[in-house]
Amino acid sequence: MNRSELVSATVERAGLSPGEVDRALTALMAVITDEVGAGGRVALLGFATFESIQREERLGRNPQTGEPMTISARRVVRITAGSALKRAASGS
Repeated sequence: MNRSELVSATVERAGLSPGEVDRALTALMAVITDEVGAGGRVALLGFATFESIQREERLGRNPQTGEPMTISARRVVRITAGSALKRAASGS
């Protein structure tokens, strides 16, 4: 499902206009992006948790040459599925 399909499906369920749904989706993504970008955490119970975590420096391999290489430490986004989303994915 792409963004326009998501907006259309939400319009049907919520009874809002496509413009309202698109603005709400844009705002939701901006809030999550800003909070995670600032090192915070956003938890939507039953759906997902978005957070920024620190990965330590580690040893890896260049996939083309097989040579060992150091992968530098960095912050990454972790998205953890909530219980309702996990149940839906498993077909339960």
